[in-house]
Amino acid sequence: MTATEAPRSERVAPSGGGGGLDSFFKLTERGTTVGTEVKAGLATFMVMSYILFLNPSILSAMFIPQGEQAVMDFIAPAAAATALIAGLLSIAMGLVSNYPIALAAGLGINGAVAFGLVLTTGLTPAGAMGVIVIEGLVVLLLVLVGLREAIMHAVPLTLKRAIGVGIGLFILFIGLVDAGVVINAPDASGPVPVQFVFPSTPELGVFFLGLLVTIILFVRKVPGALILSIIVTTIIALIVGVQPFPASLTSPFDFSTLGMFDVTNVFSTLGLVAAVLTIFSFMLTDFFDTMGTATGLAEQAGLAEKDGRVPGVGRLLLVDSVGAVAGGAAGISSNTSYIESAAGIAEGGRTGLTAVVVGVLFLFSILLSPLATLVPFVATGPVLVVVGYLMAVMIRDIDFGDIEEGLPALLTLILMPLTFSITIGIGAGFITWVLIKVALGKLGAIHPLMWLVAIAFLIYFAQALLPGGISA
Repeated sequence: MTATEAPRSERVAPSGGGGGLDSFFKLTERGTTVGTEVKAGLATFMVMSYILFLNPSILSAMFIPQGEQAVMDFIAPAAAATALIAGLLSIAMGLVSNYPIALAAGLGINGAVAFGLVLTTGLTPAGAMGVIVIEGLVVLLLVLVGLREAIMHAVPLTLKRAIGVGIGLFILFIGLVDAGVVINAPDASGPVPVQFVFPSTPELGVFFLGLLVTIILFVRKVPGALILSIIVTTIIALIVGVQPFPASLTSPFDFSTLGMFDVTNVFSTLGLVAAVLTIFSFMLTDFFDTMGTATGLAEQAGLAEKDGRVPGVGRLLLVDSVGAVAGGAAGISSNTSYIESAAGIAEGGRTGLTAVVVGVLFLFSILLSPLATLVPFVATGPVLVVVGYLMAVMIRDIDFGDIEEGLPALLTLILMPLTFSITIGIGAGFITWVLIKVALGKLGAIHPLMWLVAIAFLIYFAQALLPGGISA
């Protein structure tokens, strides 16, 4: 069903209910059945399950400075925690909000955590997760006091879209870098900072073959295309010797990443101003991603009102905000509502029972977490390229012909991948947007929050000019 079909009040309810389940989830009222919801949950899980291997793969980059063994020691526990938190939060979403929306570790944010906060900024892995916990708590507080939606209106729609596109380009770039397709240019003093590497090694050959498999499966709309491409590419990597078999597989119940967070490290490493703006930037990504996802999915399911309002959105946002805190506290990055839930909605999912089924399947998948150590970067990189594309398609809604909107958007979306920093991209976009409005005399168009944030980002960028910088 699409948003153009009849609203739920006008649909003909199927005969027969599901007893207590029917009453709790309002199955008959929403025109669905237990069997349909189970089928929808399976569909959503199939298209989301790639995150079980992709999230540990991305986050393991945090441990590169500590050596290859530290990277390998992290992957299996991270996979187990990824499945655990996704399972619990998806069940919570179904029970609390009664929407067919599942949650898991958010792509884009996890890349920014690993490459931006740890490898570029210098935070510890626990410190990076501390940033996620803090921003999640702030968002949760805003939800509880009813300010989240109000703050959403302060940021121009164009910048919201540019942030999504920038994150998409960022994770696409991470996929190419992880696979070794894009590397630092040998001559750092030359005009080109990075260069493309042609498939002259077995590793790169496997990556490009995996990318071909991923694209073919995806464009042919094969169910579970992304997870299937990871499996196929991993098998190829094992056969040709690109990925060695581990000496032994760890216990599927290794949750050693739980509690891996430090809320003080960001302040001691970056200083007060930079720390606050970094936290704010990550908070923005959670803000916009969730609101857009929730609205779009509710409309697809025919559960939104005529004016686009999502009934009971407060409960949905509450669970999603807890997801950021829970993901950071578990050491596996912010968890958020997944747009892939659309797969289950397309199969007829209309209630929280769909999300509960997804959650149960994630909990069962904990048993598969040791297999994550078999998956090489060249198998997850192709998936990042495709997911990056899916996020980047929002660029079509940005009016680049209007310099007031187009230039700030361009700086936002291009600086994220080039600097490996969501913070820098957002900061550049906000400052430029405000400056253009000031230059045109459109002061009334600038929300007070935009003034505040733009000034804060100016201080952030000016720190290098100040004696000793700004510290906590």
